[in-house]
Amino acid sequence: MKKNLNNINEINSLFDRLFPLNRSLLGEGYRKSLNILCEYIPFHHISYPTGKQVLNWKIPKEWVIHEAYIEDQNKNRIIDFKYNNLHVVNYSQPFDDFITLEELKKHIYVSPQLEDAIPYTTSYYRANWGFCMSQKQLRSLTDGIYHACINSEFTDGELVVGDCLLEGESNKEILISAYLCHPSMANNELSGPIVQAMLYQRIKKWKHRHFSYRFLINPETIGSIAYLSDHYDSLKANTFAGLVLTCLGGLQDTFRLKQSRNEDSPFDLLVDRINDGTYSEFWKRCIPQDKRHIRVERFDPSCGSDERQYCSTGLNLPVSQIARKVYGTYPEYHTSLDNKELMGIESLEDSCNYLENLLLLHEKERYYQNNYPNGEVKLGDYDLYPGVNTNGNRNDSSMNEVINNPNFIRRVMFILNYSDGTKPLSYIAKRLGCSCTELQTVADIIEEKGLIRKI
Repeated sequence: MKKNLNNINEINSLFDRLFPLNRSLLGEGYRKSLNILCEYIPFHHISYPTGKQVLNWKIPKEWVIHEAYIEDQNKNRIIDFKYNNLHVVNYSQPFDDFITLEELKKHIYVSPQLEDAIPYTTSYYRANWGFCMSQKQLRSLTDGIYHACINSEFTDGELVVGDCLLEGESNKEILISAYLCHPSMANNELSGPIVQAMLYQRIKKWKHRHFSYRFLINPETIGSIAYLSDHYDSLKANTFAGLVLTCLGGLQDTFRLKQSRNEDSPFDLLVDRINDGTYSEFWKRCIPQDKRHIRVERFDPSCGSDERQYCSTGLNLPVSQIARKVYGTYPEYHTSLDNKELMGIESLEDSCNYLENLLLLHEKERYYQNNYPNGEVKLGDYDLYPGVNTNGNRNDSSMNEVINNPNFIRRVMFILNYSDGTKPLSYIAKRLGCSCTELQTVADIIEEKGLIRKI
C-alpha cells in the first residue's frame, strides 16, 4: 500500500529520509532515493547501462565513494565526507597522499558569497578530484603537510529513470517532470520530487481526469536525454503540455514560469490568463491584489533544468518550467545552506496547493480541432451565415439571436482559425475581447454543426 502525504509531519518525514543520501547521476544514493519515492508514486524503472549511447551522450560509470577526509599532520580531521557529503567533489577520482597546503588548495572549492557554506561541486565528465569546505575552514588551515584521502572507485552501473502514467479520458498527456541527483540540498533538490509525489497523490484522487498525466523523475540532463533517446516518438505524439518542477520552496507569494521554447504552451497561455485576472480564483483570498502575478521569463536554453531537453530543437515539446525560490537568485543555492530551514517544509504543501489549482484550471480549458482546416468553411451551407448581409448589418428572421448577432461571424472565424488543438477557448476569447461564456455559446453551435470537435 502506498504511503500518503496528507500532512506536514508526513512531508517532513519524507524529507528527512531523503536529505542525507549521497545522490549522484548513478549509484546507491540515487537508487535508495528513488525506491523511497516509489512508496508514494508507483514508478516503473527504466535502466540505461554504463556505456550505452543515448543521443550524442554516453551513460557514464557509476561513482562509488567509501570514505574521504583531510587530516593535518597531527591526524586531526579537518573535514570528513561521512559528516557532510558535500565535502567531496561529486565524481572525484581516488586520491591518497600527503601534500603541502599550497598543493591542497588547488583542489579545494569554497562558496564565493558565503563564508560558512560548503559549495556543491561536480566533475562528472572529466577526471578530477577535490574537496569542498567553507571559507572559514579554509582560512583556518596553516602551512604544513596534509593527508588528503578520497577512497572512491568507478564501476559499470546503470542510470535509472522513474516513469508513471495516470490515465485520463484522453491519451493526450500532461508531463510532470522532476530531477533527483543532488546530494543533501533542500530547495534545489528535494522540493521538486516531494511536490511531484504530492501532486501524484492529489491527481489520482480526482473524480474526473480529462488529460492523462505522466510523471518522470531522473538524474538531471543525462537522465532526460536517456529517456528521450528511446521515447522520442511517444513523447512527440502524446505530450500535450508539461511542467518541470524545481526550486518550489521558499516564502515567496508568487512563482516564476519559464516559458516553453515557442512561448505558447498551454501553461504559458494559462498563466497569461491568470495574470490578466481571467482566473482570479487561482489565488488565495489573503494574497494582496498587487501580488497576484506569476513572473514570466522567456525560454533560455543556456540555463535551467530538463525543459532544455524537452524543448530541444527537434523535439520542441510544449513544456514550461515552474519555480518559486528560483535557482541562482539566492546566495545559498548549490551550497550546504540550502537546507530545510531555508526552504520551509510548509512551503512545499503551499506550492502543491497552487500547482494542483493550476492543473485543475487547465482541466477546465476547452480545446477544439477544426474538422475542415484547409481554407474557410462555407458557413451558409451550415445555416451559420445570414441570408441578408449588407454593410455589416445582418437580418435574417430564420436565425436565432446568437447567430444574428453582428459579432457572430467574427467569433466563428476566430474559433475555426485558432482551433488547431493548441489554443484554448480562453485564449481566443481574449483575442476577441469577449468572455469565455459568450464564446462557449458560439463554440457549442459550430461543434453541433460538426465543424469542430473537442480534443
